[in-house]
Amino acid sequence: MNRRGKVVLVDDDADLLKAASDWLDVSGFDVVPVADPERAAEQITAFDPDVVVTDIRMPGKDGMTLLSDIAAVMPDLPVVLMTGHGDIALAVSAMRRGAEDFIEKPYDADHLVSVLDRAVGKRRMGREIERLQRLLSEGDHGAGRILGDSPAMQLLRERVATLAAIDIDVLIIGETGTGKELVARALHDGSHRRDGPFVAVNCAAVPDSIFESEIFGHARGAFTGAQKERKGKFEFADRGTIFLDEIESMPSGLQAKILRVLQERQIERLGENGPRDIDIRVVAAAKSDLSVDISTGRFRQDLFYRLAGTDIRIPPLRERKSDVPLLFSAYARLAAKRHGRPDPEIDTELQAELLAQDWPGNVRELKARAERFALGIDDHPMTAGRKPGASGAASLPDKVAAFEMAEIRAAMQACDGRSAAAAELLGIPRRTLNEKLARFGLRDGTGDG
Repeated sequence: MNRRGKVVLVDDDADLLKAASDWLDVSGFDVVPVADPERAAEQITAFDPDVVVTDIRMPGKDGMTLLSDIAAVMPDLPVVLMTGHGDIALAVSAMRRGAEDFIEKPYDADHLVSVLDRAVGKRRMGREIERLQRLLSEGDHGAGRILGDSPAMQLLRERVATLAAIDIDVLIIGETGTGKELVARALHDGSHRRDGPFVAVNCAAVPDSIFESEIFGHARGAFTGAQKERKGKFEFADRGTIFLDEIESMPSGLQAKILRVLQERQIERLGENGPRDIDIRVVAAAKSDLSVDISTGRFRQDLFYRLAGTDIRIPPLRERKSDVPLLFSAYARLAAKRHGRPDPEIDTELQAELLAQDWPGNVRELKARAERFALGIDDHPMTAGRKPGASGAASLPDKVAAFEMAEIRAAMQACDGRSAAAAELLGIPRRTLNEKLARFGLRDGTGDG
């Protein structure tokens, strides 16, 4: 089982330090207890925690000084302060200086765990956003460029990485905007053909009248206006990968010829009588499983079986809503960086509003919305009039929903996706948890053992 998070706990009171460390260990955290605040910095560097918990009143280096030291070198590391009753004003001042939260002594053990869960979740999301921004800005090859932290996307990356190494034709099934070409490129970049060409053809965008010439090429004089010979897309993809997007739009008359190419790995240019050998991998994509097109005779069943050596199904965004805040933040911050704007803050109110959307355009729609939000030009009712980072006017139920989603997501991750264990951890009936998982779109292929 994955542990709940990594904690550095700093307190000069040996008894309190041991008691808190034991409780957090039993609760599922990895804990490094530090009794000497002067040694806290080296322990933090060595352990790379998700959160630091420190007492304020300590001899030598106190909690406020430690907070300043951490903020100077690791500004994204959450720091939670433990205070005595008389230190509340000091704790509030510390919050203004960047502390994540504060806990008043004597503290409730369950409340401490709840505070740490939120801090760990924030830290991990920040790290994932940084990873996604790095992938988006620097470029990455293979399955790692497929973004998302939900169980469904983790499984998708594993499947793409596995199939990339196998030289087999693949059919990708996914709605508009889910990233079918991205998956096709990942298959190519992760294969032995990565140094060869990747040729993308949108079958819906090529007019029927020139489709055959575009795909197979033509000889000089093959038709009026053919003044010189021309390679087709299949020849351009030799020793590489050809990606046939929206394969369901391929003209019926050409499907038999495509089938022959897939079987023989040979093409004939228009106006020529001899075949040309080609060495290609074919990756096709469709918006649906093609069953309706096959049943109506619009798409050849034998072509479907030839294309679908295996298939990859990309889940729509509405079925993996736990990825929505993460992706929105990553795309918004990348757009802000590109245009010299400050990093936008995606607060809990906006997260709740994002989660309430169905996103029919999937990641493509979300990316466009995030970029407009970062630039302050989004006219969608959800974000219109809101400045990036400004608090919205979400209702109390929306705020509660955002908090519940964060807590449930953290519990499911801590329990490796096992809903029974997560329900026990959250202290709610399993049936209630399952209902909330469905409502928030957090099921995403998790187990329910």
